[in-house]
Amino acid sequence: MKSLPTRLFLLLIGAWALLVQAQNLELPACAKTCLATSIARSSCAPTDQTCICTDARLQQEVNDCVREKCTIREGLVTLNTTSTECGLPVQDKRQPLKTLAITLGAISPLFVILRMSARFMLMNQGGAAVAVGEDDWFILAALVVGVPNTVIIVSGLVDSGGLGLDIWRLDPETINSFGKYFYATAIMYFAEVTLLKMSLLWFYLRIFPSRGVRLALWATIAFNIAFGITFFLLGVLQCQPISYFWTKWDGEHEGTCVDINTVAWSNAGISIALDIWMLAVPLSQLQALRLNWKKKVGVALMFCVGTLVTVVSVLRLQSLVAFARSDNPTMDSWDVTSWSVIEINVGIMCTCLPSLRLLLVRIFPRLGGGGGSSGASRAYGGGGGGGRTGATLGGTGGTSRIGTVSKAGSVTRPKDAELRGGITMQRTYNVSYSDPDDEESLVQMHDLEPRRRIDFEKPGSSASSVTIAPAADSWMSGGGRRSG
Repeated sequence: MKSLPTRLFLLLIGAWALLVQAQNLELPACAKTCLATSIARSSCAPTDQTCICTDARLQQEVNDCVREKCTIREGLVTLNTTSTECGLPVQDKRQPLKTLAITLGAISPLFVILRMSARFMLMNQGGAAVAVGEDDWFILAALVVGVPNTVIIVSGLVDSGGLGLDIWRLDPETINSFGKYFYATAIMYFAEVTLLKMSLLWFYLRIFPSRGVRLALWATIAFNIAFGITFFLLGVLQCQPISYFWTKWDGEHEGTCVDINTVAWSNAGISIALDIWMLAVPLSQLQALRLNWKKKVGVALMFCVGTLVTVVSVLRLQSLVAFARSDNPTMDSWDVTSWSVIEINVGIMCTCLPSLRLLLVRIFPRLGGGGGSSGASRAYGGGGGGGRTGATLGGTGGTSRIGTVSKAGSVTRPKDAELRGGITMQRTYNVSYSDPDDEESLVQMHDLEPRRRIDFEKPGSSASSVTIAPAADSWMSGGGRRSG
């Protein structure tokens, strides 16, 4: 019994020494009390800093006490001070994110510049089929949003907002800045995703003439517009007042917010489902293309490149798990932001690939090898010089020369039957002068639509004619063309 007062005295001396040390550390008063009380209950000596810093049970008890007794600001100060005194390593992931954003943010505009250069270069050469279209304008719009977003991520989120550092190492003003910049990048991300999908959908509209496919594409465009507007407005108005988004962290301000994690998960899930649907639409038409197997593989690869963006979206979705449970948003938002940067910039690059193929084929003609789909497509694909071009039709028994095609698009053949008297047949064709290396020529967008005029001539009488317009073969139908 005599030893009890001695032990109690030593414990009080140790606690007093700890409080003196805590005072030197400039801990909040609430934290000093929590630390002293928790150490007194632990097996660590008050002067054994190594034991205090490595005892997980002690740390958890101090953490629970600080959460209960201190404000959020006081808790962050406590965590920063004790982490420094215990020699915990400083996490700093700022530079890798800056390097990633700057690198991809420089490459993706280069892809868009090359895409537009290919358009204007071929337009100047008279290729009407390669005029700037809606898909080009949407990709430009995505870039217009993407470049400022990259600047905000690098200069705002990382440099001014402390993204990539633990939140307890930041002062309150820096945390507020982080919230403001994160709010802006989230809204811009929603806009970029929608614009990228719009560009790809308009590209599909240009190359798929089938009525059923086009109806599906128009419905998808309508859904994508509704999807984009909904999440853009949710992003802007998710908190009331709006400033509560970046001030709510300290628990000292009043306001309301929708569940940002629910918004993020919903957006990611719908976006991935839409990506899969947009991949299924073109691939569903691949089997019916009248192309040789090499070009079919090329078309499939062109469309499947888009799966890379879907894979990145799935990986980003996984990062939302940590983000949803985070008490350290400036560090745990690093993965979400990094995957968002990759997703948007890779999406821009993939969307530009068909046009880059066109440019590369122009510069390196051998890259366009692999053979045409038919003699007719080669004959009618020439958009170059004037004169007359030979036309051939592929029939079941091979090809037969039917005459010549003038620049105006008429087809003529010797009227031997007319000279002899009898039945003659004339075909007229819709002739499209376009660049044969255009990405639209990767698929055969429409068959030539023959209209048959049969002239009945009798010796000594005037000729009468009947024009027959057979149902045009859809580009989706398989097999060979019908012979004349």
